[in-house]
Amino acid sequence: MANVKEFSVEEKLSSLISLQKADSKLDEIKILKGELPMEVHDLEDEIHGLHARQTRIEEEINGIQEFIQQKKDAIKDAEALVKKYEKQSENVKNNREFEAINKEIESQNLDIKLAEKHIKDANEDIVEKARALENAKKAVTGKESILKHKKEELEKIIGDTEKEEAEFNKISVQAREKVDPRLLTSYERIRKSYRNGLAIVPVQRDACGGCFNAIPPQRQSEIRQHKKIIICENCGRILIDEDLYNSTEA
Repeated sequence: MANVKEFSVEEKLSSLISLQKADSKLDEIKILKGELPMEVHDLEDEIHGLHARQTRIEEEINGIQEFIQQKKDAIKDAEALVKKYEKQSENVKNNREFEAINKEIESQNLDIKLAEKHIKDANEDIVEKARALENAKKAVTGKESILKHKKEELEKIIGDTEKEEAEFNKISVQAREKVDPRLLTSYERIRKSYRNGLAIVPVQRDACGGCFNAIPPQRQSEIRQHKKIIICENCGRILIDEDLYNSTEA
């Protein structure tokens, strides 16, 4: 069975300090990036949506144009029938035939007028769709320009901090391996409780370095002995003596 290394309280505290300092550095890098990653993601989604809208409008315009062509073809067919019926009307033998042919001519003329109205309405619809398409294209161009600027800004920050971020991530992982799982859980819980992410703080000027609540001399003495994990009774942060805190590097 493999030997599991047991760490002393002081070693655990040192690992916690190292972890806290590494995580604080990573927090600083995250703050430096700010909302840029989210903004870039949101812009990419928005541009994708605008492209989809643009494609949909273009498909609608194509559909309307096909509809217009169908109506134009229908008009040609109706006009051809009108000419045919007009020619037949020259050779009618009675009023009954004449009236029947006239009804057919009237019906075809009504179809022509209806088709012309459909074409007129469709053309107006195309004008409206074309305007919406132009607005979508302008919106895409504007958003892509903003996205390009945001990406350049983010890439510069990533380029400037990439090496440092990788190093502190490595330190954070190594430090976590030396911390008891239950203690690590407490550390993460405390970190999430405070905006500055400080779960480990030194005692400075006889007070907690997190909430500045006064720490009694006896309590400070226990903290300096490194015999047990001591929590601030006011804010719940883990307290470290200043010498150990300053001597432990991330």
